[in-house]
Amino acid sequence: MIHYITSKLAEQCSVAYTFNMTCFDAQRNPFGGCVVDASALPQDPEEFKARLEYSIAQWKAEGLLVAWLALQRAEAQLIPVCINAGFVFHHAEGETLQMTLALVPGSFVPPYSTHYIGAGGVVIDKDNRLLVVSEKYRQMPGRSQITSTRRLKLPGGALQEGEHIAAAVIREVKEETGIDAKFEFIACFRHWHNYRYGKSDIYFVCRLTPLSTEITMDTVEIAECLWLPVNEFLDDPEVHPFNKMIVRAATGPRPGLSEMYLDEYNSETHELLVLQ
Repeated sequence: MIHYITSKLAEQCSVAYTFNMTCFDAQRNPFGGCVVDASALPQDPEEFKARLEYSIAQWKAEGLLVAWLALQRAEAQLIPVCINAGFVFHHAEGETLQMTLALVPGSFVPPYSTHYIGAGGVVIDKDNRLLVVSEKYRQMPGRSQITSTRRLKLPGGALQEGEHIAAAVIREVKEETGIDAKFEFIACFRHWHNYRYGKSDIYFVCRLTPLSTEITMDTVEIAECLWLPVNEFLDDPEVHPFNKMIVRAATGPRPGLSEMYLDEYNSETHELLVLQ
């Protein structure tokens, strides 16, 4: 009996003998997917392609839903191979590109982070003076041009990666004004859609107690920094209504959310803010 072997089958057999045809190492996640171990990926596109196709077939046979694969910028030659295999871009950060493949059509892939997080400080001293700043340049609401018009506001800014809210607002106050302060509680927060790059923003307003009074202003970003009586700030017609509202919230009779610690939670990775 004569056996005929198609060119396609011969090609597959040749590939299997040429490369170590094993499935990529991948950790299963709790959601029916897998995260590929990217530390030992073959860098040759042909070998990568063969093993990726083999791995995808294995993952599908196992019933997995989504495959996650991260490549570094130095591995850019592998990106077209992933795209041809059906992977799509999920997000990119620094040197890393994260891609996903729906092994089962319609499988849910959680979106990348949708929000920025910021914090501002309502710092009031024993003489009922509020610590305020005026930025050198800011975007006026509803206007396209940048203006240097004096607009008093609270010191604050964006959280850094891995930073807690309480630590962030203390740092921002220190950087902009030179004032050391103690976090007391969160008074309120604002949720704002379509803030930057189509993302949303959550801004936490925190009440702080100053531990020093001598101002050392950040001259790069800040045009003016001063202690101002609270009533004078609230009566100033040039102060934005939002800033007046949050100062009233931070000085009102109702308590805010203060820090709490649990032995079961690592304080470096968890921040609990509770109404006590």
